[in-house]
Amino acid sequence: MSKIVIVFHSGYGDTAKIAQAVAAGSGGTLLAIDAEGNLPSVDGTGGWEHLAAADTIVMDSPTYMGGPSWQFKKFADASSKVWFTMGWKDKQAAGFTNSASLNGDKFSTLQYQWTLSQQHGTLWVGTGMMPANLKKSTRDDINNVGGFGGQMTATPSDASPDEMVPGDIATAKAFGQRVAAATARLAR
Repeated sequence: MSKIVIVFHSGYGDTAKIAQAVAAGSGGTLLAIDAEGNLPSVDGTGGWEHLAAADTIVMDSPTYMGGPSWQFKKFADASSKVWFTMGWKDKQAAGFTNSASLNGDKFSTLQYQWTLSQQHGTLWVGTGMMPANLKKSTRDDINNVGGFGGQMTATPSDASPDEMVPGDIATAKAFGQRVAAATARLAR
């Protein structure tokens, strides 16, 4: 099993595409929360067992109406069974989110993920990236949205996943690399 598991919900495919880019950068395994908020089996192993075996859990949810999707919240609430035994204590955690607008109150979703991670006793990994905030910067630059506590991406509401901003995909891969490096350091 992978040491890095990306657990995510995606309503329209945009968030899944970012999760795939984070997995490509980190070498992690994807664990998609389904439309009813449940975890699937992965390679014959239940989703919860897959998370238990991980060194790092990367959480992802789109930002809807200023917070994570209800499917992600259902997963978060169900994780209370793990919390009772502190089953994720001292694992690493990280998070990312996508919404249609550049701000879209994405930080509320990241803060929700961070709070969940802290209740579980995990060690949080931020982006470690400088923002692309110069006049010459474009949406195709790394970390153009300017996330520090977690990765943030923006997909216009009328765009398909194939039309996502290349800079956001590149940022996701770089974020995945950061998570992989932090996971390797923890394993020492």
